[in-house]
Amino acid sequence: MKKLKVFLGSFRTKVTIAMVVSLVLTVGLSNLLIYKFSLDTQLDQLRERLKIIAQTSTLMIDTDLLLQIPLQRSGINVPAYKAISEKLRRVKEVNPSIKYIYTMTKTGKAGMLQFIVDPNPVFEGRRRRGGSPSAYPGDRYDGSRFPEMLKGFQAPSADKKIMLDEWGVTLSGYAPLRDKSGRVVAMLGVDMAAEDVYLAQIEVHRRAILVLLMGVLLSVALGLLISKRITDRIERLVEGTRHIALDNLEYKVDIRGNDEISELATSFNRMATNLSASRQKLRDYFYRAVQSLVRILEAKDAYTRGHSDRVAEYAGKIGQAMGFSQEKIELLNKAAQLHDIGKLVIHESILNKETPLTEEEWKVIKEHPVIGEEVLKPVLVDEELLNMVRSHHERYDGKGYPDKIKGDSINIFAQIISVADAYDAMVSRRAYREALNKEAAIVELKTNSGTQFNTQVVKAFLKVLEEQR
Repeated sequence: MKKLKVFLGSFRTKVTIAMVVSLVLTVGLSNLLIYKFSLDTQLDQLRERLKIIAQTSTLMIDTDLLLQIPLQRSGINVPAYKAISEKLRRVKEVNPSIKYIYTMTKTGKAGMLQFIVDPNPVFEGRRRRGGSPSAYPGDRYDGSRFPEMLKGFQAPSADKKIMLDEWGVTLSGYAPLRDKSGRVVAMLGVDMAAEDVYLAQIEVHRRAILVLLMGVLLSVALGLLISKRITDRIERLVEGTRHIALDNLEYKVDIRGNDEISELATSFNRMATNLSASRQKLRDYFYRAVQSLVRILEAKDAYTRGHSDRVAEYAGKIGQAMGFSQEKIELLNKAAQLHDIGKLVIHESILNKETPLTEEEWKVIKEHPVIGEEVLKPVLVDEELLNMVRSHHERYDGKGYPDKIKGDSINIFAQIISVADAYDAMVSRRAYREALNKEAAIVELKTNSGTQFNTQVVKAFLKVLEEQR
């Protein structure tokens, strides 16, 4: 149910449904109009023909003779009935499409009519002996169901729609019968077989449904195709926003074209580029500001002046020797520049103390990696760089600080900074000892390789030092 809700709520589904509905409505409406126009044209032509036949046929009927027929069953035997019946048969012979022809008159009850002459062949269910008429003179018929029939007593008229009943498929026309004074005394009705028109209606209707179904299928296909083209491009933009949200400002959306979506993609890429440039400017500004703080820190301790620059240089060369990318080496260099920023909060008396540090003073010193991370965290989103600052005093054997992690659990760049930092500290003069020569420092690195330091990092650094010689 949830998947269905998501599917129905997606932009692609909505676009497809909208296109299907619009195309179906367009195709359906056009087919309906064509269908209606075709049927109306055929019916109008048939109705006009029926009115003409009915009106022309009245000219052959002697109304005075018609009125002489008694409106009772025995009326079929009078000469007047036979004479009128014969004339009606002649009309049918001249017009083979006529199925039934008859005359009727009104009764005293509104809408109720009665037959005068009906010489038509008997129909199923009302068959009589000797080929007698399908209706006797005086037989009643409810004409209230057919308004056009009642209008036939006033002027020529015809049914507005094809009738399908026990008489078959017919369309009827009517015309008034007048006496010599012009008074309407009866009505002549003509029923024409309309199977062809009826079948044509069914065929047109069938084709309309077929075209409508084809229109639905076509609209679904077009809807899916067009909506997919649109939504695929929008999904690329959405994917781009996800990368931006994950701080990947180098990601570019590849949408080509000259429409609004491609222009939006171009603007998106331009925005990402500008954001990346702005972030880089802010970072550069921040690094310069922090480097100034590092300079202030090193100014507090004359013995460590230039220490951060040298550690950054060593770390960069180690990273290069270990085959890291230029981007990673630049990140390593920046972290090395900032690795001791946490010492800003440590008093000079501890930093420059010439005698061994007390336990409490060592505790303060060991807090500087965590303090450095806390100082940088509000303005740096790069977790890896923060990790380097925090972990540059961790030992490979797990005896370092602040988290006592070991081995490959320590960030590899933090391990590189650790080696570079230790080497520079050994070859630099400190308040509490003289500097070691390079050979002695290298011996210390080798001695502590695998315990304090990562063996691979030490090997890479020794290779760097050998090349410098």
